[in-house]
Amino acid sequence: MHRKLKILEKSGYVVLRDYGGPAVPATEWESLQYLDWKSGGDTNFAPLASATGALDCRGFWDHGKPDKGGVWTANRDIAPSLARYVENVGGNFGRVRVIKLNPSSEQEALRHLHLDDNNRLNPDGAGWVVRSWLELADTPDQTVFILREEKDDPATETRIRLHPGTQVVIDTERLWHVVWHPGPQPRYALITSWESSPVIDNWIAGQTEPTRLVHVG
Repeated sequence: MHRKLKILEKSGYVVLRDYGGPAVPATEWESLQYLDWKSGGDTNFAPLASATGALDCRGFWDHGKPDKGGVWTANRDIAPSLARYVENVGGNFGRVRVIKLNPSSEQEALRHLHLDDNNRLNPDGAGWVVRSWLELADTPDQTVFILREEKDDPATETRIRLHPGTQVVIDTERLWHVVWHPGPQPRYALITSWESSPVIDNWIAGQTEPTRLVHVG
């Protein structure tokens, strides 16, 4: 058994208030060193924190540890605003990455619905690892996060429209998920793994607007 966030108990996700902190310059995510790593579509990832501090997209379990206790990489110096965003939350983070997602059709996106493997090697009694997203680049209203309780059952689906500043926390080991981004430019977002804890619970509570906790689409 693991400690879990009560706010995710019902739906497995929560949409937070739009990010209202200091602006993050586009040069930060545009200048990062990206790796050709595929997950959820035609993607590249820029690791800001990894298991060892190397520019590595692999799971922490490859290094004998659960997805927490992340170590900053050289990309941190290129994106200090994004690093401060993570540090200001104050929780125990694991993988911290910027995703670059190239455009796709809706059907292509749906073929990439997947679950994450967040809690391998995570001991009983520890906090359950979930993930947060911060949307970065300007994207059209058609870009949506697709969540499903059952991969092949659209009746279990929720769609969340994405725009710059959108913040979402998802139990991605519970919900099948993918982002459909029709383009025309690539979509960028900061993804952070978090160990569930009172710190993360308090951060979510301070960022939540009840009116945003609705199914969209």
